[in-house]
Amino acid sequence: MSTKPKIKELLVENACEYNKSKKSACNISTPGATSGGCAFEGAQISLFPYADAAHLVHGPITCLGSSWETRATKTSWPGRDLTQMGFTTDTSIKDVIFSGEKKLAGAISYIVDLYAPEAVFVYCTCVTALIGDDIDLICKQAAEKYGIPCVPVHAPGFVGSKNLGSRLAGEAVLQHLIGTMEPETLTPYDINLIGEYNVTGDMWQYSLLLEKLGIRILSSLSGDGRVASIRTAHRAKLNVIVCAKSLISLTRKMQERYAIPWISLSFYGKRDTSRGLLQIAEALEDYDLLQRTKALIKNEEEKLEIKLQPYRKAFAGKKAILNTGGNKSWSITSALQDLGIEVVATSVRKATEDDRAKAKEYLGKEGILMMNPGAEQAKLIDEKGVHLLLAGGRSLYTAIKKGIAFIDVNQEKKKSYGGYEGLLNLAEDIKNALENPVFQLAGRNAPWKK
Repeated sequence: MSTKPKIKELLVENACEYNKSKKSACNISTPGATSGGCAFEGAQISLFPYADAAHLVHGPITCLGSSWETRATKTSWPGRDLTQMGFTTDTSIKDVIFSGEKKLAGAISYIVDLYAPEAVFVYCTCVTALIGDDIDLICKQAAEKYGIPCVPVHAPGFVGSKNLGSRLAGEAVLQHLIGTMEPETLTPYDINLIGEYNVTGDMWQYSLLLEKLGIRILSSLSGDGRVASIRTAHRAKLNVIVCAKSLISLTRKMQERYAIPWISLSFYGKRDTSRGLLQIAEALEDYDLLQRTKALIKNEEEKLEIKLQPYRKAFAGKKAILNTGGNKSWSITSALQDLGIEVVATSVRKATEDDRAKAKEYLGKEGILMMNPGAEQAKLIDEKGVHLLLAGGRSLYTAIKKGIAFIDVNQEKKKSYGGYEGLLNLAEDIKNALENPVFQLAGRNAPWKK
C-alpha cells in the first residue's frame, strides 16, 4: 500500500487561520517556487538533525551534493553522528531504464551492516519519482528484515517549495514513527518540540530553562532528536511549534489522533522567550508551574538587562534592515527591537501569510515588508539611513557597497541567537560589526578613482 501523502490536502490546512478564508490552497506551487529550495531539500532539512539515523538519498548523486550539510544542526548524540555521512544510491541512466529498486535495497543493507543506525530515512527525488521506483515496498521489506524503521520520504523536488517539503517530512514521521513505541516513564510536564532544528545550538539556549521548570522535552522534530524519542511523541501533554508553522499539519493531526493540544511560539529575543515560557506553562494548566515560570522569567530578565546596558548605549539611534526567510522575518525583528535597534524593513518573500502578518505587527505602520529584497534593500539603505544589514551571505556585497555593517543570520551563522543568552550573543556580534572599520574601508573608491 502506498504511503504517498496527498499534496492537495497538505496545501489546504484548516488549522491555518489564513487558509480558512481562502478558496484556493495556501502557498500553492507556482513556476519558480523551487528556486529558493525544493521540497526534497525542505524534507531533508527537517529530518537531518536525527543523528542516530541514516539519511539515504535515492537519486542522482548531485541531489545529495547540493543539499548536504546546509545547516549546522548540533547534536549531543554520544555515538557516531550519521549526519556527517553522505548516503546516496547514485541513480544512473541504467537505473532509469531498468529500475533502481535493487540498488536501493542493496544500499539499505550496506548501511545497516556497516553503520547500525536506529532508523533509515529514504528520500525520493525527482528522477526516482518519475521512473516510479516503489520505495514503500523496499522500505517495508527492509524494516521487516532488519528490525528497524525504514521511512520512505515522498518529497521529490518538483512537487513544490522547501516549505511543502517540511510538511511532507512531517507526514512521513507521523505515519511511520510516531506512536510505534511507548516511553519508559512519563511526567506531567512532557512536551514535544516541533520545527526546532537546533541550528548552532539554538534549542540548548532555552532547553536549560525548561529543565529548571521541570518541563521535559519528550521528543523533538528534530533538533538534537532521537529516533526512539520521536516514536514516543504520542504520549506528550503538549506540542510546541517553535517558529516553523510549516509543520502545523502535523500538530493538527496529532491533536485529532492523540488529543494533544498545540501552541506556536518563538524563543528569539527577550520578549518572545518570556512569552514562550509563559505560553507553555499556561497550556500545561498547572498553577504551581505558572508561578515558578513567572519567578524564573523575572530573575532571568533582570540578569539579562544588567548585561545589556553597555550595548544599549552603542545601539542608540541605530537602524537595521533584515533580509532572511520565513519566521525569522519577524522573530529576529523582535530580538533587534529588544536591543533598542529600529528595524525599518524585513523580507517576507519566502514567508507564509501568518509570518507576514506577524512581521507587520512587529514593524508597525512605518515598517516595510520587502517582496523583492534584492532590488529593494540597497535603495532603502540610502533612503532610511540604515546602519546595519542582517541577511544571508549573498547580501554581504550590498553592505560592502553601501559601507554599512553586516551580520549573517541565515543557517550559515556560527553562533546561537536563541533565548536570553542568545540575545547577548547577537548583541555582541552587532556591536563588533558596527565598530568594525572593514565595511567602510572595503566600500571606498580606489585611490585613483574620484
